[in-house]
Amino acid sequence: MLLLLGGFLVLMLLGVPVAIAMAASSLVYILVSGVTPDVTLAQRMIAGVESFPLLAVPFFILAGNLMNIAGVTGRIYKFAVALVGWMRGGLGHVNIIGSVIFSGMSGTAIADAAGLGTIEIKAMKDHGYSTEFSVGVTAASATLGPIIPPSLPFVIYGMMANVSIGALFLGGLIPGVVLTLLMMITVSYFAHKNKWGSDTPFSWPQIGSAGLEIVIVLSFPLAIWLMVMAGLSINVAVVIGLGTLLAIDWYFDFSAVMALMAPVILIGGMTLGWFTPTEAAVAAVIWSLFLGLVRYRTMTLQTVAKATFDTIETTASVLFIVTAASIFAWLLTVSQAAQTLSDWVLSVTQNKWVFLALANVLILFVGCFIDTTAAITILVPILLPIVLKLGIDPIHFGLIMTLNLMIGLLHPPLGMVLFVLARVAKLSVERTTVAILPWLVPLMLALIAITYIPELTLWLPKYMGLSK
Repeated sequence: MLLLLGGFLVLMLLGVPVAIAMAASSLVYILVSGVTPDVTLAQRMIAGVESFPLLAVPFFILAGNLMNIAGVTGRIYKFAVALVGWMRGGLGHVNIIGSVIFSGMSGTAIADAAGLGTIEIKAMKDHGYSTEFSVGVTAASATLGPIIPPSLPFVIYGMMANVSIGALFLGGLIPGVVLTLLMMITVSYFAHKNKWGSDTPFSWPQIGSAGLEIVIVLSFPLAIWLMVMAGLSINVAVVIGLGTLLAIDWYFDFSAVMALMAPVILIGGMTLGWFTPTEAAVAAVIWSLFLGLVRYRTMTLQTVAKATFDTIETTASVLFIVTAASIFAWLLTVSQAAQTLSDWVLSVTQNKWVFLALANVLILFVGCFIDTTAAITILVPILLPIVLKLGIDPIHFGLIMTLNLMIGLLHPPLGMVLFVLARVAKLSVERTTVAILPWLVPLMLALIAITYIPELTLWLPKYMGLSK
């Protein structure tokens, strides 16, 4: 066990990429200990990605890339401006609401930061906001991506913990709302402190138009459900629903109706049991292509090819981490490391609330050094047995782990959102880190609330019958 963990830590300190560090330390441990034939390394790594739920990963990544080139991000931004731009500190609120909407398409914090972040930071700087404030609110709002469904970390966690991915998606909705409100309160605080005004004039027609678009889009899953209850097949109901929406959009020219349909199709469809997360991801890709090629005509074969190659590159890096982490996690189990840690933790405390406090500290620390996917794959086999022994719901723990790791994305030395926004805003990593610090307050408050009020996570999955 010490050879495995020690080798991994040494390689990480030497700057070896995390996936290679896990695979190399695993191979050395197998060769030295002889615990299993060396061919097991390849077998376990391949088995780590032979999972149907993991098919959702490349499709969600592709959907996010296609949404960017389809011009959807710009339409989402304009819609958010109409909705909340009239408030004090308007573009700060727009930044958060835009991330809420975009999170229903991308499922990753990095896609959110890179996609909307470019538009949001430039617009805020043009309106006189400091670069630091613009970067801070963009970084904080990017953490909403993996909390509000769909979410790639939830897919990985659900596969590792053997829990319903649909239940995890539903469990993220209310915590996502809590996070959104806390961030908007923070923007309001800065607006009051700095005496900021609104960035667009208050307009009842704009508010009415934005509100009507929300009503039209959110009525889509309800309308399909009613048609299915009336005896129509799901396929016929979907075709009728989409046809009606297309007619409304073309007649009234609501720019956000089609853009907002992606998160509604994904979340509503999975909630009502129309399709699995993988099927939802495929639907998101098809919808993105429809918007870019047919509705907005902003895509070309070249841009689609570029998005596809970018997806292949990102997917390869993610799944390589999953394969390496799968053999590493398996060896931790075989070497009794997980059992040893479990016994030690249970000897220290058998109070689940104390354990959750300790787990938060551990996951926050790990999230600052290890990639999200690798952290989930390593930590779940170690911590899940303790979680189950203490009677903690694994869906609740999945939200806690994901939010901790999202906060880790904002910190050096590995915080990918930190580096993405530093590049976008042309700021040093040091200044970007300082800009993000005030936004840790709402994030930590949300983490405490989600940790110690389990019903924030569990009420909706229980109500929809996806959790006990």
